Amino acid sequence: MAGRLKAPTGRYGGKSAEERQAERRRRFLDAALQLFGDSPGYRGTTVAALSEAAGLSTRQFYEEFRSLEDVLAALHLQVNGWSEEAVLAVAAKAGDLPLAERATAIFRAYAANVTADPRRIRITFVEIVGVSPRLEEQRLARRARWIDLVCAEVAAAVARGEAAPRDYRLAVTAFIGSVNGLLHDWSAGWVDATLDEVVDELVRLLLGILQPADPRVAGA
Repeated sequence: MAGRLKAPTGRYGGKSAEERQAERRRRFLDAALQLFGDSPGYRGTTVAALSEAAGLSTRQFYEEFRSLEDVLAALHLQVNGWSEEAVLAVAAKAGDLPLAERATAIFRAYAANVTADPRRIRITFVEIVGVSPRLEEQRLARRARWIDLVCAEVAAAVARGEAAPRDYRLAVTAFIGSVNGLLHDWSAGWVDATLDEVVDELVRLLLGILQPADPRVAGA
């Protein structure tokens, strides 16, 4: 399909064309969360099956998207957007807390949001991987956004004297990989711990990076 079909314009049923389009898009993404995030998964879903699950036609699908890959891309960004909103809301309220308490509040907010629905974890960590060069670029770009967010928090901690001044980006990149891997494994039942215990361990890991017990590691 070279491009999307042209959607109808004008008001119908009391809704504008823009409102109807937004509703259709939401229904397709809700259906994709169910099918991609559960069974049969992205690779086992067809346009016809997704349209049926959304209660819409394949013509309406092509009015909104060019391909199922476009749907997965939009859903991946949406799921990450939900968790980012949760994190930023808590970070704004926790600005005056000591480092350990602030980090705990932020990571607890992220973990609670991303694990609230197992389908979100599958979209974030499983279905998006290896689909295409385009989606790999999006996945890595979205990870870089999380790295930037944590680096900003780290820079604030350095400014407050809570961490030694140095370039933390490489360490934060490794830390984000640990966050993703541990939360995925926990959701899959491979980690025998509560979610709070997982978050506490991640916070200890971050504090170990920022406030190492050995002062030589901090460059003192």
